[in-house]
Amino acid sequence: MAANKVIPIQAANPVGEDSSGFSLYEKTVKIYPRSVSGQFARLRWVMVWVTQLVFYGLPWLQWNGRQAMLFDLVERRFYVFGLVLHPQDFIYLAVLLIVAALALFFFTAVAGRLWCGYACPQSVYTEIFLWVERHTEGDRQARMRLDAAPWSVQKMARKGSKQLAWMVIALITGLTFVGYFSSIRGLLSELLSLTLSSWEWFWILFYGLATYGNAGFMREQICKHMCPYARFQSALIDMDSMVIAYDERRGESRGSRPRGADSAALGLGDCIDCTLCVQVCPTGIDIRKGLQNECIACAACIDVCDQVMLKMDYPKGLIRYTSGNGLVQGLNARQIIRRVNRPRVWIYGALLVLVCSAFAYNLTTRLSFSVDVIKDRGALAREVGPGEIENVYRLQIMNGLEQAQRYTVSVNGLPGLRISSDPQLEVQAVGIASLPIRLTLPPELAAQSRGKTLPIVFEVQTSVDGRAESRQEKSTFYVLP
Repeated sequence: MAANKVIPIQAANPVGEDSSGFSLYEKTVKIYPRSVSGQFARLRWVMVWVTQLVFYGLPWLQWNGRQAMLFDLVERRFYVFGLVLHPQDFIYLAVLLIVAALALFFFTAVAGRLWCGYACPQSVYTEIFLWVERHTEGDRQARMRLDAAPWSVQKMARKGSKQLAWMVIALITGLTFVGYFSSIRGLLSELLSLTLSSWEWFWILFYGLATYGNAGFMREQICKHMCPYARFQSALIDMDSMVIAYDERRGESRGSRPRGADSAALGLGDCIDCTLCVQVCPTGIDIRKGLQNECIACAACIDVCDQVMLKMDYPKGLIRYTSGNGLVQGLNARQIIRRVNRPRVWIYGALLVLVCSAFAYNLTTRLSFSVDVIKDRGALAREVGPGEIENVYRLQIMNGLEQAQRYTVSVNGLPGLRISSDPQLEVQAVGIASLPIRLTLPPELAAQSRGKTLPIVFEVQTSVDGRAESRQEKSTFYVLP
């Protein structure tokens, strides 16, 4: 029976079962999460600091005299430190999305919803907004009393200061978001002088409003009803996945008792039914009813339950990270971790390593320029001398480096074919330039190939930091009949 409390995941509470559950006929009751301390709470705040330092700090980093991370939509250039990408490089974005999906599958199969509990922007900003709320309105009971109290100067001051702090955080977040697409330094200067464009104003306010609404008001509703991850996580985990679970065999039956009382003598389990695990849950679920879709694996219930167990002189771990098989079979921590080694995890891990390796190899061996060969459609071929045949092409070269480069063009594949125009071109930093190329075939060779279309290969060469780079592009040479 204990296994059924963990796998499969329980559905939302039916109508009328719990006031915190989702009901089609009853307004959802507001959740007031209680503050909690402990090792998992500290880990969550470490992730808050790490993710926000990265998010808010990256736009301010400089690289070669420009913003290190900038997605310039106007110029259609995307700067990622020393890497310059163009619209045709969007394949890299597709690969990154594949990597993200495989990483999500892998870590979910190993240890459940780690992403939701520690790194998801919704969880991170909800944690920040709750911190502001606790410092302006107080902890759980104080907030509940304040909301129930009639409006007064003190209530307006507390509520107003909270809303003001939320708005400031939301606007800074919106400004930073737009700073990834428009120079953050220029953006700040325009904001101070009130010269932002209408589109910049729109996106700053839109993203700020989304942050303000999602983290300040909707909170757990996003996780419960809008995020698709909760709906398919049951397909990613199995009985050996690490999840947060309540040990029913040890905890039942529940009941209050004096501190240090012998639970066995009282005919009770270790759970004293204090409901603190429910009070600290940001989505308002009762983990004692089993793993549910709404659980975001924040582990707040573990922290608070361990504190209660210590106060009662009971061993910790009534609520803990474990697996379905760990609960059913009574496995110890080493045995549970050993069972992580299973086909599902190996397949996800192998695919993740393979895709990441291919992505890294492609980036490190990526050439600094691209070439497009466009054949003259006005005249496929023409006779320019006694028996000489000429074809005209236009080579469009895109320089992906942040310094000007000189390129040299040669042609192969057809003996005797020569370039009759300047084979060199200088392209400005991260610029695009075109080079007209005229190819001429001598009379004696043209006479042997009358009316034929012959394959040729253009080779474009340059030197980057003393290292030669070359790119080949195929084309054809047409000989008049």
